[in-house]
Amino acid sequence: MIRRLQADDRDQLVDIIKCTDNFNEEEKIVAVELIDEVIDNSEHEDYNLFVFESEGNIAGYSCIGKRALTDGVFDLYWIVVDHKIQNKGIGKSLLVYSEKFALENGGRWVLAETSSKDNYTATRNFYMRNNYSIVAQIKDFYSVNDNLVVFGKYLKT
Repeated sequence: MIRRLQADDRDQLVDIIKCTDNFNEEEKIVAVELIDEVIDNSEHEDYNLFVFESEGNIAGYSCIGKRALTDGVFDLYWIVVDHKIQNKGIGKSLLVYSEKFALENGGRWVLAETSSKDNYTATRNFYMRNNYSIVAQIKDFYSVNDNLVVFGKYLKT
């Protein structure tokens, strides 16, 4: 079941984030800060956080929000799945749910940013398998030899 974040989901999400090898320490801190921000302000308009729950356990989450100053572009900020149960369709379910949320809220584009580093190859392949295309790249964005890769998907009504 996919549902909105609840305050008592925090500990399980923090554990999932801590065990996500792709994230460096700074990214882990930012991910937890975002969860705390959504918990502290459940009516937050910029961030919509959804969790995938199965039998009382959180398996992953996604965070999506409308990009400021646009009339239909949504940023997919995070999709995180527990490393112990990846490749079981949870990420795809969260992605489809997030796209549906965007569409229901006037979205026409979903954008997702990621790194060009080798350890993000699976992430980039995930977006490609789900009909996203590379819409932009910025060389040396995160650091030298670590480009920003922006994936996008135009939503059909």
